[in-house]
Amino acid sequence: MAIADKIFIEMCKDIIDEGFSSEGEKVRPRWEDGAEAHTIKKFAVVNRYDLSKEFPILTLRPTNLKAAIDEILWIWQKKSNNINQLNSHIWDSWADENGSIGKAYGYQLSIKHKYKEGLFDQVDRVLFDLKNNPSSRRIITNIYNHEDLNEMNLYPCAYSMTFNVSGNKLCGILNQRSNDVLVANNWNVVQYAVLIHMFAQVSGLEAGELVHVIADAHIYDRHIPIIKELIKREAYPAPRLIINSNVKDFYDFKVEDFQLEGYQTGQQIKKIPVAI
Repeated sequence: MAIADKIFIEMCKDIIDEGFSSEGEKVRPRWEDGAEAHTIKKFAVVNRYDLSKEFPILTLRPTNLKAAIDEILWIWQKKSNNINQLNSHIWDSWADENGSIGKAYGYQLSIKHKYKEGLFDQVDRVLFDLKNNPSSRRIITNIYNHEDLNEMNLYPCAYSMTFNVSGNKLCGILNQRSNDVLVANNWNVVQYAVLIHMFAQVSGLEAGELVHVIADAHIYDRHIPIIKELIKREAYPAPRLIINSNVKDFYDFKVEDFQLEGYQTGQQIKKIPVAI
């Protein structure tokens, strides 16, 4: 069984058995039929993935690696806030008629800030420090900008990364305010595991640990029976992530530079209801 499957199963069991239900409370999300979308949640879930041992992608059901990478490149490499530059339709519900999601996600990473060494946006600052000052304890990005929240069509869920180099290994802490466990949990894990791998490769480092800190890890009421069936499935060994080793510049990475070797999974779950 892949470590990612083990962590996911244990997290889901803990949320279902010990979580707090929002039943009886006023909630914002709604199902497509207009019904309130209630959740059962756990506060401050912390999951650790050692990327030097295996790539943390679920095998209980497939996670679309290519689409996940396309989105993380859209945010971190293109620094975009327009869905017309994204190949999937994940963000369609939050985009305006021009395709913009407002001053969110990639937009925040594109803003240049003044440092002693010059002007950098947040991504370029990380890349600069990893090469020039890897022992720094200040390699942090944050896109939860209170000044611009009123102009964001969706507040950032995964909002902060803290990078830390130990020896020759690049580690990262992903802070997330809210996580839909069935729909988005492994999607986010895969994305930021790949991001650490990319940053490590172009900085002459090796991928270390990804620590995923979730303030509100929740399972929606209509997802509970799906989750219960999912975690009963057979799991498989983790696949191997293969990255084009010729890429030396973060801005040269393409979706096609990533492959999975030996990825066995259970069947995909189709038509998962999504609360908006």
